[in-house]
Amino acid sequence: MTAVDPGRDVTYHRFRFPADLHLGTADGVAAGPDGLVLAARAGRVEHTDPHSGDTAGYDAATWTSPVVPVGFAAAELVPSWTADAPPGCWLRVELRGWAGETATTGWYELGRWAADDTTIHRSSVPGQADGAARVAADTLLVTGATVTGWQVRVTLLRRPDAPAGPVLRTLGVVASAGDRTGSGTPATRAGAPDGPVAPPAPRSGAAGDARGRVLDVPRYAQRLHAGGETRWGGGGDSWCSPTCVSMVLDFWGAGPTPDRYAWVAPPGPRPVVVHAARHCYDHAYAGAGNWPFNTAYAGLHGVDAFVTRLRSLAEAERFVAAGIPLIVSAAFSRGQVPGLDYDTRGHLIVLVGFTADGDPVLNDPYAPDDEGVRRTVPRAAFEAAWQGGSGGVVYVVRPESVPLPPAPAQANW
Repeated sequence: MTAVDPGRDVTYHRFRFPADLHLGTADGVAAGPDGLVLAARAGRVEHTDPHSGDTAGYDAATWTSPVVPVGFAAAELVPSWTADAPPGCWLRVELRGWAGETATTGWYELGRWAADDTTIHRSSVPGQADGAARVAADTLLVTGATVTGWQVRVTLLRRPDAPAGPVLRTLGVVASAGDRTGSGTPATRAGAPDGPVAPPAPRSGAAGDARGRVLDVPRYAQRLHAGGETRWGGGGDSWCSPTCVSMVLDFWGAGPTPDRYAWVAPPGPRPVVVHAARHCYDHAYAGAGNWPFNTAYAGLHGVDAFVTRLRSLAEAERFVAAGIPLIVSAAFSRGQVPGLDYDTRGHLIVLVGFTADGDPVLNDPYAPDDEGVRRTVPRAAFEAAWQGGSGGVVYVVRPESVPLPPAPAQANW
């Protein structure tokens, strides 16, 4: 694991719609009341779903962002978005790198996303690599190009007979510099270890206001599902990410209603987690830990959600002080983080607070039961596992009515 570098270059920039429509280039999209909508067919796409073999034709329209400079040489780019994609609709998200006035990479697909699996099978796109960059599921890894800016393009797709069209609400990208261990692919960092409550009142304050504060996030154990449903990534032992998202949605009182997950049969110990796993699942790498697919799932429930990277637990404290729990991605081996006594190449955990001394308080879903989910761990060891394992990746999930904390000068949220 790498040492924590609180000065590491990280930026996050997001477009909100319909307000930011004019900042980019629209081809067939227009402003709707809740976001960008497909207003006129700008093209037609014949898509064969590689996971079902079904071919269908779709009306297509695109929005392409301006070039967003980041101010440093970026090594990794991760997009995230919130959208609606009713039956018969889906989104394609692409990224490319820039340096100055020149595109230095081609376009790469970072996701074929649908809200469910009835239209297409939601998936990342494997096999994209050249001398400039390569795609590791949800992350664009810059390998041979100079990238000091990025551009994102989203295509809205709709079958001509679909009763309603897709809506894009937000679209953002986190860019980060190198000089750390790689985050790997979701297959190695977002599964299990290898081996509604009322929200608090919104609050702003300095990082130190988080000391001694623990948010009342419900405790859900992924391992309760270990002997049940095994589709969508292998079952409970691999469902850390959707289990964490379910905890945080229910913390905000925003989780799906029982009628949404009534299809889960038998219902098992917590059908809402099975529902989340299915709706976060990436059919290409066969796992439920694709970072932007998880935040896109959260965004279906009326909350703001995005992926970014934080430089330190000091930055994370600002969120807890504001009443916002974070879902963090870490990697460690047995004994490296006292209190987390297992090996994992990648695991998602909810950061719910801090002790008075600043040690992190976690809801770790890798527990045999709900009571075992709450754990307190040493600050330095956990910070190294989080920063070294994923470069400080977090999912930020919160209602728009709860303000984000003030961002640092080099804004990463």
